[in-house]
Amino acid sequence: MRIVLAYSGSLEGSAAIQWLRDHHSAEIVAVTLDLGQGRELEVVRDRALATGAQRAHVLDTRDEFAREYVVPALRADALHEGRVPMALALGPDLVSFHAGPNDILRPGRDVDAVVVRYAEAVAGLRAAGVQVLLFTVIERAGGTGRTAARLAARFARFNTGVRRAAEDTGALVVDVGSVPALQDRRLWNEDRLHLAPEGHARVAAAVLEALGVSRSDWWRSELPGSAGAGRAASLVADVRWIRVHLLPWIGRRIRGVSSGDRITAKHAELVDIIPD
Repeated sequence: MRIVLAYSGSLEGSAAIQWLRDHHSAEIVAVTLDLGQGRELEVVRDRALATGAQRAHVLDTRDEFAREYVVPALRADALHEGRVPMALALGPDLVSFHAGPNDILRPGRDVDAVVVRYAEAVAGLRAAGVQVLLFTVIERAGGTGRTAARLAARFARFNTGVRRAAEDTGALVVDVGSVPALQDRRLWNEDRLHLAPEGHARVAAAVLEALGVSRSDWWRSELPGSAGAGRAASLVADVRWIRVHLLPWIGRRIRGVSSGDRITAKHAELVDIIPD
């Protein structure tokens, strides 16, 4: 008889190897999964053999564990042992936390209620001893009309709540909302909701600064030339935005579907990002 035993190196697991071997006259194969524990798992393998296992294997399952279990659990707000949020159960040193702006975009959503829930989440992370990196919202994407002004006012209230949460808990803040240069429409995607590549690069520089890795003022600097377009060009751009982005968004809201429902991941598997 052959018995395959999941083995972590614990006292209970070592006792189980001996008990199963003695009581069932079985060949014991110990299997240890490398989930990114940060331990020297070859020591665990050697312990299994020394305890009485005929064979012992360490399997690298880090990518599969992250892809198939960790990411879905985080998305589902899963709890470890019914009490601890999975994000904390994983034992992180740093959590980047950005939530709320999509709620603020919805006209009927109470900004103050969003801020309260946001602050509670940050306080919970900090109470667990985790450093937290927060982000304010860029309040305008180059818009100047009444709708842009209304949204900017809502985002400004939200940003006040983000800064207050950081001040109350000692969290770090990437305060992109206070940088006028980032409102330049040339730094934004044509959907006026997401940043273009250079906009993302500037936010990345702001993150490194907030973490104390490096400091550079270029991400705060104005782009050369004028951000404004002529009246006719602006009108054409607005009409295109309404047709390509706003009307489809309204249609999705009516049908109860999301723009991400049919979008697949940019990378089907986890990939390593190697800095230049």
